[in-house]
Amino acid sequence: MIVGPLLARFGCGYIPKPGGDKIGRRRLDTHFEGFINLGAKFRYEREDHFYGVEIKGRLKGAHMLLDEASVTGTANIVMAAVLAEGITTIYNAACEPYLQQLCKMLNSMGAKITGVGSNLLTIEGVEKLGGCEHRILPDMIEIGSWIGLAAMTRSEITIKNVSWDNLGVIPSVFRKLGITLERKGDDIYIPAHTKGYTVKTDIDGSILTIADAPWPGFTPDLLSIVLVVATQANGDVLIHQKMFESRLFFVDKLIDMGAKIMLCDPHRAVVMGHNFQSQLKATVMSSPDIRAGISLLIAALSAKGTSTIQNIEQIDRGYERIDERLRALGANIVRV
Repeated sequence: MIVGPLLARFGCGYIPKPGGDKIGRRRLDTHFEGFINLGAKFRYEREDHFYGVEIKGRLKGAHMLLDEASVTGTANIVMAAVLAEGITTIYNAACEPYLQQLCKMLNSMGAKITGVGSNLLTIEGVEKLGGCEHRILPDMIEIGSWIGLAAMTRSEITIKNVSWDNLGVIPSVFRKLGITLERKGDDIYIPAHTKGYTVKTDIDGSILTIADAPWPGFTPDLLSIVLVVATQANGDVLIHQKMFESRLFFVDKLIDMGAKIMLCDPHRAVVMGHNFQSQLKATVMSSPDIRAGISLLIAALSAKGTSTIQNIEQIDRGYERIDERLRALGANIVRV
């Protein structure tokens, strides 16, 4: 994410190949093709896994159609384009609330971006940016994780200051699982689901399908949480992970715990809910990525016995002081 600003300010930016979650291929082509459209030259050192972009002089505005609506790709291109000479148009731009916030902040700093919130951004380049004050959004993925946690442990929880207007379809997807959510000002109140939660079928009675999609569709980062919550629902759910290749492979750990899940292929899993008639069993497991990690943690908190989760740095990357905050809610959790 620093390559775009480095390129705009200093005419060059270099990074080693980034790491991240083990959820399949994480291509960077959208980022660098955007920089190339703005006039930069791309360099890749295959032996060292080293990426670089360079330009002599100033970036030039251009029209581009992104090959995918990449959130970080759009953000990187936007941060470079605001200091480019001329007008840049980005079609098929990502429009997640976080991208909207970045654009609003850049405008507060002196940038000229229009079309914010749509998939067509128009950017008139400026000479320089200045300072500003900006309050960032709460993390909608963390909010969704707490909703799942409340449902699975049948706990009464209030989540404060959630920015309801920026949650999109997240509340309605959890309601489809039968989870009760009440809006109280800008807070979410989740009552204790002592009698469980019943999945709502489609209008024609067919199995409920929950699939991810670019915004304003359902975020892929919450599919893992929805999947684990569905293991104790009253009813069946088809989870369809369209956007990443290997994100559902963590379900074998839930199956070890006693969940009834049929992995159809790398992208689809059918979850047959226990309706709390059979409690998950504790086990030892390892977290492959942030969202699978929090899902396994939610499963462990609802399970009978003591579970051990390894590779927790994956969880820590997305959930600050998670053990302390869960203990404050009454969880029996220890960091070893």
